[in-house]
Amino acid sequence: MAKLLIQTQIQENYGTADKPYWKMKGGNDYVVKNFTVFGAVGSFITVIGERIESDNEFYKENIIDWEIVEDDYLTQFERDQLEYEGKITFPAIELTYGGKRVDYV
Repeated sequence: MAKLLIQTQIQENYGTADKPYWKMKGGNDYVVKNFTVFGAVGSFITVIGERIESDNEFYKENIIDWEIVEDDYLTQFERDQLEYEGKITFPAIELTYGGKRVDYV
């Protein structure tokens, strides 16, 4: 089995709608466990992007990367938590899917 890892970039506007001042503010890691739609991963990313991406005058979250990884893969943030805290308190956000429907767990 495998899982799909999706990484995003968040930006916040510290200015106004008329004079924006965008700052990068990290991002999120999302995973879809037991991923099997390998032949249509591009279409799947498009569909799932509609659920996780945001774009308004003061906040943006965009998909910047994705990859198929092994089931036991840990994100860099998860590995850092294990190393420094001994446990994963903030895991990657897990998404579930059935056909084209994607829900937050």
